[in-house]
Amino acid sequence: MSVLAYAGATSVAAGDRLRFHLASTDGGPVRGEVTVIDATTDHVLTRTRVSGEHWELSVPPDWPSSLYRAVFDDGTPLAGDEPLDHEAWFVVRAAHPGTAASILVSVPFATWQAYNRSGMPGRGLYYAEQPDRAARVTFDRPGGGPPPERWEEGLLRWLRATGRPVEFCSGLDLHGGNELLARYRLLVINGHDEYWSREQRDTVEDFVRRGGNLAIFAGNTAWWQMRLEDDGRTMVCHRDAVADPMAAIDPERVTVEWSSAPVHRPENTMTGLSFRRGAGAWGEGMKVIREEAYIARFTDHWVFAGTGLADGDKFAQGALGYETDAAELDWSTGVPRATGRDGTPPSFVVLATADLRHWARYGQGGDAVMGTFRLGAGTVFNAGTINWGSALADPVVDRVTRNVLDRLGTAAQPQWEVIGPAADIRALTACEDVLFAVDTEGALICRDTGGQNLPWRAIGAAPGVRALAAAREAAGPLPLEVYAVGGDDRLLRRPPVTRPAPWIPVARLPEGTLALALCDGGVFAVDAADTLHHVYATELPADPDAPAPWRVLGPAGGAMALAAMNGRLYAADGAGRLHTRLPIVGPAAFVPLPGESAPPDTCRTLTGHAGSLIVTAPGCRIRRRSAVPPPTRG
Repeated sequence: MSVLAYAGATSVAAGDRLRFHLASTDGGPVRGEVTVIDATTDHVLTRTRVSGEHWELSVPPDWPSSLYRAVFDDGTPLAGDEPLDHEAWFVVRAAHPGTAASILVSVPFATWQAYNRSGMPGRGLYYAEQPDRAARVTFDRPGGGPPPERWEEGLLRWLRATGRPVEFCSGLDLHGGNELLARYRLLVINGHDEYWSREQRDTVEDFVRRGGNLAIFAGNTAWWQMRLEDDGRTMVCHRDAVADPMAAIDPERVTVEWSSAPVHRPENTMTGLSFRRGAGAWGEGMKVIREEAYIARFTDHWVFAGTGLADGDKFAQGALGYETDAAELDWSTGVPRATGRDGTPPSFVVLATADLRHWARYGQGGDAVMGTFRLGAGTVFNAGTINWGSALADPVVDRVTRNVLDRLGTAAQPQWEVIGPAADIRALTACEDVLFAVDTEGALICRDTGGQNLPWRAIGAAPGVRALAAAREAAGPLPLEVYAVGGDDRLLRRPPVTRPAPWIPVARLPEGTLALALCDGGVFAVDAADTLHHVYATELPADPDAPAPWRVLGPAGGAMALAAMNGRLYAADGAGRLHTRLPIVGPAAFVPLPGESAPPDTCRTLTGHAGSLIVTAPGCRIRRRSAVPPPTRG
């Protein structure tokens, strides 16, 4: 005889009680011992005698939030390590969520349960195309712990070893868990978290859109939609729209791939990546995992800070697999860029890639991609692989993981991020989703406004131009175009096209103009004497050589660069500090803008686009940050 056991819930709050259900393999009475172990440290929390059909654990209030396993033993030798039906896994949640940690780690109990009893007719959701597979499985049964590969274990043990404050939840706690998540700054998805309910996904997406962050150190994430029934103790997943009766009732809840009909809600709109473009190596083919590595594609990005990597370097050998996620990429410029055609947001920034098309012989050929993007007010990072946690002995994997947790798990303030490599740029503006710049050689260059490290492309000449600006909309005689401060203090304009076009004289500028902005139907200019000037577009003379009626508004507050966005002026000084004022035609001081200052001498030019401020200087990287801080959480 040996003990069969399962927990009555996948999680319990510290200070509460959790009931375990017990049986014996021979149907006789259960008598034995239970040992409760912290699965992240192997620390034994309690050991006691048990008997009967139930055992209740009173969780002490001081037990740390963690993943635990209760091991029941009646002294009968076990035939092997699997199946571990005498073990019951559960999470202890914090009694007061978010008070001691800003990071919440989710444990994928739904995916563990999906693989429980694989291959057993009518008892497991696997194998995926097995005709007699189950479509409904219960949590009220033995098994349902992590798989033999322990995909989640590496990161969980690393978190404990580093001493980082984190708290845990079951993935099922996210099913309607808006109140729980609202206490945290960052949610971590780890390992293999393949099965998600609609309520779980709605909760996570709402959390991120409202300013929370999501770090996915996982692969094959949110691949299948499942439903929870019977107070969350039954998981339903038909994997077949024809077989799912919900197709005739509520098509959005049909249990198929999230991207498939009739759901049509690709998971990569939340995660940035999908297994549809990813790769898989199964069975004997899994040994190929040890041979693969990522290639870094954007090492100026904050994710790679302190790694010492350069673009093109390999890293994270052994981290890829057994399943990876990816996105459709455009390589036409030599830099990989998400196309956005497959559900991945076009703003997704590709940080690393791996070509795994040869995995077709092991299961599924494809790619692996690592990257990040903004979702509402929050940020999503995705490592794109199940096995990330097993490679944390790699110093680069360790450093990347720390960078992600440090940045996304800390208190909110606008932070700068690099969106392009260093270039010799002396003037910059954004117009119609294009960055226009003038380099120190007098060439007019352009690139996309997005966060990818795309190359600049020359489109014409801009000799003597020392500042650029763009209007949000046409005003009087000034069309929606790109404007420039010419070397002879002339205001120039050209169409916002990415091909050669002539510069057209518009008006004379104040002598020594070094910064320019167009806002509220007027032109603002800062001269070398730190004076702010203004003229309405309707006041400009028809003759570009005639004097314009510029008025002095007062001191410019040390502005070296000027920009306009959403009816507001922004300025940058030589120390990297940002300031702002409304476009009032009269005395009004520039006031400091909350948030992180840019490194000194990197704000020689400034522009605004889609709620972000973008700065650079000759020899400096292109950086951007939000104009406003994310909302306070917790």
